[in-house]
Amino acid sequence: MKRIFSGVKPTGHLTLGNYLGAVRRWVEIDQHRSDALFSVVDLHALTVEHDPARVLRLSRQAATLLLAAGLDPERCTVFVQSHVDEHTRLSYLLECTATDGELRRMIQYKEKSVRAREAGQSVRLSLLTYPVLMAADILAYGTDEVPVGDDQTQHVELTRDLAVRFNQRYGHTFTVPRATHPEVAARVMDLQDPRSKMGKSHENGAGIVYLLDEADAVRRKIMRAVTDSGQEVAYDREARPGVANLLDLLAAATGGDPKTLAGAYASYGALKKDTAEAVIELLGPVRERHAELAADPGEVERVLRAGAARARELARPLVDRAYRAVGLLPAG
Repeated sequence: MKRIFSGVKPTGHLTLGNYLGAVRRWVEIDQHRSDALFSVVDLHALTVEHDPARVLRLSRQAATLLLAAGLDPERCTVFVQSHVDEHTRLSYLLECTATDGELRRMIQYKEKSVRAREAGQSVRLSLLTYPVLMAADILAYGTDEVPVGDDQTQHVELTRDLAVRFNQRYGHTFTVPRATHPEVAARVMDLQDPRSKMGKSHENGAGIVYLLDEADAVRRKIMRAVTDSGQEVAYDREARPGVANLLDLLAAATGGDPKTLAGAYASYGALKKDTAEAVIELLGPVRERHAELAADPGEVERVLRAGAARARELARPLVDRAYRAVGLLPAG
């Protein structure tokens, strides 16, 4: 059986983009056809200035939402990254495998470091090296597939490069994974800026639908979504990004095809109304289940403890083997 690993970073409240681009696929497909591990990758939230209390709160919320969305701890492993030491143990070995040049070419490092400098902030070394930690997250489990959004493909490519390089230098140790993508809405765009990804850490939330938004908030955000000049409802990501984003959302929520759906609408208003109602219906059960789980935090903690124990059991032998491969003296 193939092994899958993927994770979510607790840098903000989870969004519709996170759900359609990743979590729904984990729930509906990945946990049923593979040995799947899903992690709240909290260490990745420390690469920029952060409020410790907020990271703690968002980590707990993210774990609860993953379970509320339908991840079943009887079918898959759900855990918190920092609870499994093998991630950081392996990360250092991979830092010794990676090069400065390939890390500085990473698109997210370029973008985030520029924003930090423009804001007068120092750039943490971890912002440069966190793709290596991400590679360790993946490689520690002998992962075959990594379901990700389009913006994470470069990180999986780096992971593949590091696995191949390590294997060539020290003998075969790691499985070389591949990225997989959902067919529709792999990249959900901001409703107010349809050429930018719907990101959970954006300061302005007017264009972002959060998984815990009430129905009225979802409806208001979608009805106020930026569209395009003209009146024709047509699916064209380049020429009509606003309308295309709405059609992608509607298609993802209803199981339709965005190009086919475009032909059913004569106005932007009707498209927005149907998209809003479809998204509200899609997210309603997730919000309700989250409320139930949040009222019983002990159950969530139990799931996370059990998940971390299984993750350690899977990762430790492989990471120990990597340590021996590079010539480190065994601890015992």
